[in-house]
Amino acid sequence: MFPPQFDYERPDSLDAALDALADEDAVPLAGGHDLVPMLKARERTPGTVVDLGGLAALRGVERVVADGTERLSIGALTTDAALLDADPAGVDALLDATSEVGDAQIRNRGTVGGNLAAAHPASDIPAATLAAGATLHLVGPDGDRTVPAGEFATGDHETVCTDDELVTRVSVPLDPDAGGAYARKTHPSTGYAAVGVAARLRVVDGAVADPRVAAVGLLDVPTRLPAVEGALVGVDAGSPVDAVAGAAERATEGIDGAVREDHVVSAGQRCAVLPEYTERAVSAALARAVGREGVVA
Repeated sequence: MFPPQFDYERPDSLDAALDALADEDAVPLAGGHDLVPMLKARERTPGTVVDLGGLAALRGVERVVADGTERLSIGALTTDAALLDADPAGVDALLDATSEVGDAQIRNRGTVGGNLAAAHPASDIPAATLAAGATLHLVGPDGDRTVPAGEFATGDHETVCTDDELVTRVSVPLDPDAGGAYARKTHPSTGYAAVGVAARLRVVDGAVADPRVAAVGLLDVPTRLPAVEGALVGVDAGSPVDAVAGAAERATEGIDGAVREDHVVSAGQRCAVLPEYTERAVSAALARAVGREGVVA
């Protein structure tokens, strides 16, 4: 199908972009991976498409220190490929997840901020940002605000970002001792994650500490796996296999929400494969953390 007719604007400053988005019929365009198919299917019929490609200030990856914490600051218009090329240390799960996005063509066009703002339930990057405890920075007519990654998505393609706001950057805490990883079960026909799991943890005195495990594809929004996290605390990093497998089997316990059921994957199938991919993500994250802590596994 052909998209509906619309006006097109390409502002060259953030202020100009916000002015353009003040029109209630305007929508922002970043990479277009989510929006363009919706336009073609006429699921979205905006009056104006505001192309953000001219906002160079929203690109780039840099380390910053805020409130005594070192963070990785990722401009919202940084492409997935640019993030992978930068290969920053300390964000293992994020790099794993980003490498799973689409294919090379999509990663060259798609943006980190756009991926998060689209809030597709099966997107990979939101699992990693949630596991990392990331923060999203938004700007709108009322000024700037920050939103924790776990509070950003509110439903399938729904977020706390209002129509006249933009995500400007993503801030990810860095911990040189932490290990992270992402693993997913890919649906063969869509290429999206049936379920995807990101894990981030540390090894302190030979034991697992501060585990954060998050899943996408399971609910309409990214979700932490609290039973897994609780079971991982204190696990012996020198002989973790059975304990990690046992923790992963508890992946569906304590989940706050209904498991997704659609024409792609049933709720039962998602729950059935979740433990395996939880185990894969946690095991890989632990192996990386062990190497940094100096424990021989």
